Amino acid sequence: MLRNKLHSTNSLNNYQEAFDFNEFCQQQLEQMALKIPLVAARFLYQNTNQSQGQSIEFNRQNLSCQAIDYHRLRLETNRLNELPPLTLSEIEIEGNLKAVIYPFNNRSHNLEYLLLFTYECLSQSQKQWINEQVFLLINCLNIFKEYQRQKVENQLLEQVIQRSEHQLRHSIGLISLYAENLCLALPDSFQLEQAQIIRETVNHLSSDLKNLLKCGQQEKLRITTYDLAAIIADSIRGFKPWIEDKKLCINYPDTPAIIAVDSLQIKYVFDNILSNAIHFSAQGSKITCNWQVFQQEILVEISDQGPGMSEEELQNIFTPFYSKRPGGTGLGLAIAKKIILDHRGSLWAQNLPKGGAQFSFILPRI
Repeated sequence: MLRNKLHSTNSLNNYQEAFDFNEFCQQQLEQMALKIPLVAARFLYQNTNQSQGQSIEFNRQNLSCQAIDYHRLRLETNRLNELPPLTLSEIEIEGNLKAVIYPFNNRSHNLEYLLLFTYECLSQSQKQWINEQVFLLINCLNIFKEYQRQKVENQLLEQVIQRSEHQLRHSIGLISLYAENLCLALPDSFQLEQAQIIRETVNHLSSDLKNLLKCGQQEKLRITTYDLAAIIADSIRGFKPWIEDKKLCINYPDTPAIIAVDSLQIKYVFDNILSNAIHFSAQGSKITCNWQVFQQEILVEISDQGPGMSEEELQNIFTPFYSKRPGGTGLGLAIAKKIILDHRGSLWAQNLPKGGAQFSFILPRI
């Protein structure tokens, strides 16, 4: 069951390879022609990157192009909203051809359907088999659309980061200059210590900004073998004063989890997930981090005992600039998801049955 979960949640990542969804659909139509007496077919779906529907068509070589006139079906397809969705329906057409249609989105401006032509009436078992194949197509289409949506969000995030670069660098440069001047001018005193802390903090901010600006650029990922236990321990150390103030207990496995990652970027992921978990955790509660090591993947789960998330939050938690946390920018988790995607992994969030939220991500071991 866990293997199925790993496979399904990681399916989105398959589209990050050189995957041609149209070619996949074409192959599925050709496979259908081997199982049923199919002479022609049309699969229409809405591509989020195009204003018009994308059409994939299949036609046997021994059937002339003029034998199938889709314009004769214009009235029928315009009446798709009258047909039951997610159900195979027969359509009456001229001539000796038979036609069945499976609408899975029958809104007038967003039509999506599978249209099949045969010379014979389909049996009940054949119709059932078609239903199963369409279910596969719909699932793959939904994953494909989700990948496209995330790609657009990531591109928006990159643009925002790039536009912010000049302003942030200018402000950090000014603070650094004045902090350095104070360090040179002040005698040994408490004020000098404060100025030195400001200078060190600005240097850290400058370094973080540099990492942020190159975040998600795979050609700049510095992949090395690390133990996840060491990365999360480093992240927890950074929150130690806050953890002690709230009297929280954070548990994570002492078993090694060796993986090839960019440790700075994965630490950024842990930092953001733990920061949210600590913020929403009640005084004296527990935060748990677990991982399971498989042959090719590692599954990491971080859960808290906080109030959990609303349906709105679950839908938008990784959307750039969306945040319900006071003072939050809405960028942390969006960047974290981008980092995981760029490592060819998957990141998702859910509420636990007994309360609290859980963030999970899968990373390939190689």
